[in-house]
Amino acid sequence: MPLIPEEPQIHESAQGPRATPASGRVAPTPRPVPGPRPAAPPRPGRPGPLRPAPPVQRTTRDAAPAKPGPTGPAAPAAAPATPQIQLIPASAEGALDAAEEAVDLLLDSGRAPGDVLVITTGESHPWAAHELSFGEAAYWAQHDARDDVFYADAAVAGRAATRAVVVVAVNGGTDAAVAAALPLALSRAGALMIVCGDPQQINAVLGVGV
Repeated sequence: MPLIPEEPQIHESAQGPRATPASGRVAPTPRPVPGPRPAAPPRPGRPGPLRPAPPVQRTTRDAAPAKPGPTGPAAPAAAPATPQIQLIPASAEGALDAAEEAVDLLLDSGRAPGDVLVITTGESHPWAAHELSFGEAAYWAQHDARDDVFYADAAVAGRAATRAVVVVAVNGGTDAAVAAALPLALSRAGALMIVCGDPQQINAVLGVGV
């Protein structure tokens, strides 16, 4: 008998598509099922959470501009108030006592002693004469301390500073001395000047009726 060549056998280890006995179609390779996408990696150079931006500092340019006021001439500066003048009629011999009574009334009404300056046109006040016996430096040091009523002669009153109340005792002196003392005392009075003396002489010097 003639020899029939043997059919080649296909081993399972051979590579290639495997035929299905039913349809003979090649089974496709299964594709992976799509799942959730991984988070995108952070961009380089910006690790960690974002830092809040620093607050912006306002400059003068950022500030709201001031609303312009009404244009017009500037208001004039307030003129200093003129001190009130009071007259206590008294003779030259009684002017110093009248001034002392005026000072007592001022202190009793609540006026601070350091607010009062007493000027004499004639004989010095006993307090001033006593304090000057210790020297002018100690005398004017008490003036600068403003702790008590200060007494000064009209001749040196120009050195005294302004006080709220000035009391003038016209207890003598020439007409020229009185004429110089009263305007000086008025310039040193902040709110009130009390003049103890002859009304006719005082009105003639000040030029007004008080």
